[in-house]
Amino acid sequence: MNWNTRVTELLNIKYPIVQGGLAHLAYSDLAAAVSNAGGLGQITAMSLKSPDLLKDEIEKVKNLTNNPFGVNFAIGQHGRSYEDFLQVAIDEKVPVISMTGGNPAPILDALKGTLIKKLVLVAARRQAIKAEELGADAVMVVGQEGGGHLGRDDIGTMVLIPTVVDSVSIPVIASGGIGDGRGLMAALSLGAEGIEMGTRFIATKECLHAAESYKNKLVTGTESDTVVIKKSLGSPARAISNEWTDRIIDIEKQGGTYEHLKDLISGEANKRYIYEGEMSGGFAWAGQVMGLIRDVPYVSELFIRMIDEAEGIRNKWN
Repeated sequence: MNWNTRVTELLNIKYPIVQGGLAHLAYSDLAAAVSNAGGLGQITAMSLKSPDLLKDEIEKVKNLTNNPFGVNFAIGQHGRSYEDFLQVAIDEKVPVISMTGGNPAPILDALKGTLIKKLVLVAARRQAIKAEELGADAVMVVGQEGGGHLGRDDIGTMVLIPTVVDSVSIPVIASGGIGDGRGLMAALSLGAEGIEMGTRFIATKECLHAAESYKNKLVTGTESDTVVIKKSLGSPARAISNEWTDRIIDIEKQGGTYEHLKDLISGEANKRYIYEGEMSGGFAWAGQVMGLIRDVPYVSELFIRMIDEAEGIRNKWN
């Protein structure tokens, strides 16, 4: 099967598969593994404590792969300025920069005149149109099934992707609820030219920072084991359901403010679960696709499986 799309051409990759930013989890080992397998791996910039540490991670990826990779900037979600981090990525001439959350305009402006490809994550048609106007090279479009931060409109991937495809001229990368070859083919059928996966890549051997209990939960959990938190704050996000998220939702139902919630939804609470495996003492992001995850393979094995499955589907269509 010919896997050439505008996304593979834009990013100079073999398969139209992009690894999500994955706060506190997307570092050099995972990014290089995804890029070596033929997709686009990414480092998450704003989870690092300093620009120097980002530079170190970029150098590690360059030592581990000769293929393109990206650096993801989760703007507006960490309460920190990103300008110094962005300058490092520009100075290091990273092939791709992606933006999630917040206003991407300042980053897109800063990248003008460079050869860096620009991806913007959106969760609504209006956001995709705006991203194209601002100069994005492609949009990653996440439906309500996705893990982590989502849109406010509660629109699923099946409907959202074609509405965006019909509204922009730049390539669309589908995200949310995709974790196998069936999802890849479904996305292409909807008009997308690539996919982004987050949760599926956490449950891989090269996602070294994720606690084994976290990965095991992704394997044993079902599509019903996630909840959306932070809706009352205007920044809905999907996490694994547990006692901790129950507390968050209860406070939201009672009209709690950010001040009431800030410790419960903090990065530290997130890291207690994903790093230390405190499954009742924190929270972890995950999409509904956890209902399709059955093992923790090497990234290369996952790619082989997905492509074989997708090509099997394509052959049935002939």
